[in-house]
Amino acid sequence: MAEECLFCRIVAGEIPSDIVYQDKEFLAFRDINPQAPKHLILIPKTHIESLTELTEQQQELIGRLIILATKLAWKEGVAESGYRLTVNCGREGGQIIPHLHFHLIGGRKLSGQLG
Repeated sequence: MAEECLFCRIVAGEIPSDIVYQDKEFLAFRDINPQAPKHLILIPKTHIESLTELTEQQQELIGRLIILATKLAWKEGVAESGYRLTVNCGREGGQIIPHLHFHLIGGRKLSGQLG
């Protein structure tokens, strides 16, 4: 755990969040500033700063995280209508929290714009 990391503090239970899923590897919670009716944040519990920090040893972990995103899209009722799964990398890529996380966004028609 990175002590100053907001998401690590959520994992540790120090900061409350609206958790929708949790297991030994992952945590998913509702975004506090949702961009659509359904907006979840999915994170590995292990602190990984960004995509650029991933190693080949973590490829299965990230694969499981993407499968989890699909399961949560079904659970949230957006799998059939469509949703967006995004990850920002680095400051210029729009990453605000330095802990690898995916945004699952849906529940309305999304624009074709990504930035």
